[in-house]
Amino acid sequence: MILGIDIGGTKIAYGLADSSGELRGRGRRATECSGDPETDLARIASGARAVLAEAGIPASELVRVGVAVPGPLDAERRRVIDPPNLPGWETVPVAERLAREFGCPVSLENDANAGALAEHRFGAGQGVSDLVYLSMSTGVGGGLILGGRLHRGRSGNAGELGHTPVEWPGDICSCGLTGCLEAYIGGAALARRMREHAPQDSRVMGLAGARERLSAVHLVEAARAGDAWALAEMDRFNGYLSQAIVHLAFALAPEVIVLGTIAAAAGEALCFAPVRARVAESTWPHQAPGMKILPAALGDELAEYAGVCVGLEAEEAGA
Repeated sequence: MILGIDIGGTKIAYGLADSSGELRGRGRRATECSGDPETDLARIASGARAVLAEAGIPASELVRVGVAVPGPLDAERRRVIDPPNLPGWETVPVAERLAREFGCPVSLENDANAGALAEHRFGAGQGVSDLVYLSMSTGVGGGLILGGRLHRGRSGNAGELGHTPVEWPGDICSCGLTGCLEAYIGGAALARRMREHAPQDSRVMGLAGARERLSAVHLVEAARAGDAWALAEMDRFNGYLSQAIVHLAFALAPEVIVLGTIAAAAGEALCFAPVRARVAESTWPHQAPGMKILPAALGDELAEYAGVCVGLEAEEAGA
């Protein structure tokens, strides 16, 4: 059995699967970082044990644990290094700590890389050789499948597309840099902008009820209902997202670009159709012929599959 753990800025997802990748158990809980990584990892391990118990599978049957976690990572030492959305996690030996807990090898991967693995194996990227996965949840991450294999780069942190600049100078990002893509289309950045700028009489305020509750969910719902301010904000979101995709088209010419989370929730009319049109206007027809821009196919189950696919890939590689 493979245990997958996806550690996000707002939630932790668990997936338990057999060697074919079929899910046999799952669970979720709020992340609730305490500022003490040891305390947080103990809670994460406890949640995993609860999933195992509910599935009736003892920890002794685990052959590997796969962990998806926000970057940046020290791939060689299997450590997380000060991820912007996990306060207090400065240099954390996640793999070593969980290996002691479960008594089996633990593989660690950037969460967006894990999402790319999942969509390539089970989702929208099945059968393609070159794929880019973009996730827009609390932050913005990217994963690259090139030549049918995950591309990690020399440092293990290739694909950090959320921290490429789209404005120069620009808004401050949670990572400390300015002008990052994440500062414009990440969920936390969108929520902050909405709290600062949403008109009191807008649909987003009516849906949220209070400024402190505003989130990307309310933006998408309000835009779908035709709210003028929300539609303008979605157009701004699509503009920055399209800019990033144009860079990817010229740099990598992938077969498929898979968009998750906020973009997938917004859907065809609000996001994918206008983004495809903008990208087509800003790229050469022969640069990435036939490049598809698709929503993530795994939907709400992507987080469970992400950790599992980290474990599956490592197990198959004998890593």
